[in-house]
Amino acid sequence: MFTKTSGVLATLLLLIAQLRADDMLPRLRRQGSATQLLIHGQPFLIRGGELGNSSGEPDYLRPFWPKLQALHLNTVVAPVYWDSIEPAEGKFDFATIDGLLTDARAHDMHLVLLWFGLWKNSMSSYAPAWVKRDFQRFPRCQDSAGNPLEIISPLSTEALHADAQAFRALLQHLRTVDQKDSTVVLVQIENEIGMIPEARDHSPEAEKRFHEDVPGDLIAYLVKNTDTLAPELRDSWVARGKKTVGTWNEVFGEGPATDEIFTAWHFSRYVEQVAAQGKAEYPLPMYVNAALIRPGHKPGQYPSGGPLPHLLDIWRAGAPDIDLLAPDIYFTNFVEWARKFTRNGNPLFIPEAMRSTDACVNGLYAVAGENAFGFSPFGIESIVDPAARFLGESYDLLAQLTPLILENQGRGTMAGLLPEGLEQRQPQQVALGGYTVNVAFEKSAPIELADGIPPAAAGTPPAVPPPGGLVIATGPDEFLLAGTAIVATFQLRTPGGPQVGLLSVEEGHFVDGKWTHLRWLNGDQTHQGRHVRLEPGRFTILRVKLYQYR
Repeated sequence: MFTKTSGVLATLLLLIAQLRADDMLPRLRRQGSATQLLIHGQPFLIRGGELGNSSGEPDYLRPFWPKLQALHLNTVVAPVYWDSIEPAEGKFDFATIDGLLTDARAHDMHLVLLWFGLWKNSMSSYAPAWVKRDFQRFPRCQDSAGNPLEIISPLSTEALHADAQAFRALLQHLRTVDQKDSTVVLVQIENEIGMIPEARDHSPEAEKRFHEDVPGDLIAYLVKNTDTLAPELRDSWVARGKKTVGTWNEVFGEGPATDEIFTAWHFSRYVEQVAAQGKAEYPLPMYVNAALIRPGHKPGQYPSGGPLPHLLDIWRAGAPDIDLLAPDIYFTNFVEWARKFTRNGNPLFIPEAMRSTDACVNGLYAVAGENAFGFSPFGIESIVDPAARFLGESYDLLAQLTPLILENQGRGTMAGLLPEGLEQRQPQQVALGGYTVNVAFEKSAPIELADGIPPAAAGTPPAVPPPGGLVIATGPDEFLLAGTAIVATFQLRTPGGPQVGLLSVEEGHFVDGKWTHLRWLNGDQTHQGRHVRLEPGRFTILRVKLYQYR
């Protein structure tokens, strides 16, 4: 017999079960100065690869899965196309999504989904035909001459409603078909948002908004966070007297920089409402990615108003439901850009990067040096040797080291090792525990003395990966070094103390999280005890024990 008490108990048990299920959803967790991704409650490090823009359909992608496995990926970053899943308004077709989920699970992979909704690289190229054709209902941005752009306005309430409803339907479907498996661990909203070829929209509605007062919630954020604002934003606000009331020009000054701030605010408010709709159905972690600025380019010459370092505060104020802001790094100053995106605790995930030979060491640096929870070269299905071989070897190394990396992220016991520019001459110095690690980088493998000097006719030497890696302090006098083409020496941080020697240097690898010895190194391999060397041309893991003497 069903009683009122048993009905209440059943409801309570159902609620507890739902809370437990929600707690097992992919989520972000702070550990020290790092933010980690949890899947089913366990920390996870993304060894990713992003597909080309038109490679996200299952039938096209299917032949590439073995290649992605051979690269030691554990996550594929894949686009989802609004025009494909909602070809007619209100009529959804999730066959593409379901195909991706099935194939990813069959190859033991996770997915990061990229919502190619209203904007992709600034333009509205992935909006459905019924959106593109109805420019009365879905108005375009305009340039300063009044010409319409292939960019649907973020001020359009109809566009926001349509985009958000489609995104909500996608997340509702994911919850239904994937909550138990958590194949999808992260979702990107839109792609490389930004205004171009001018820094802001000049349509009548935008002009009206631009000459109104800056919204009070943005002003409140500036006041509350004055001391930690990005220098570029703080300087423009302070230069105008830190006004708390006024138009955009009155508060920030006239010019393209203010136009870009205006654009960033309205893009962020739009994305916030899309994110809120999606999270109401399935609260996966969500992020927005940025196309970076080429040297010397001014607002309007690049996709302006995106989540760039000098605008991170605008995005935080406008889109609090976005969990992180992510860089797409296609420039050689990788370290500089990665650091900029850790401002004020922003979690670091690099969804797009060059698939060049540098990718193999950039990924190692990102997770160890900047506490990134993932790294992902772009166009991964198209990567070829030698970059493919180097990335596969690096990701194999990263897979072995993942438990140690996750344990040490955010604790000050680990550092990434990567040259910071072509002109770097002096060794890097890394302080870990009571020691300073002096790190030099080798450009290529030197000729072995026993081999002699080969004649020029011997041809071009084989390609070797660029130098880079990581170091972890695993004990008071013990370190683990991993990577390639690195020479390291150790000294006490306190001057005037004993000398530091190499007690032992051991090469090996990890199998199921356990260290497996390969060989002891001494003699020539440590330059008779003078240094520790990760040989150029291959990825190596060394365990080092130090001692002190006088």
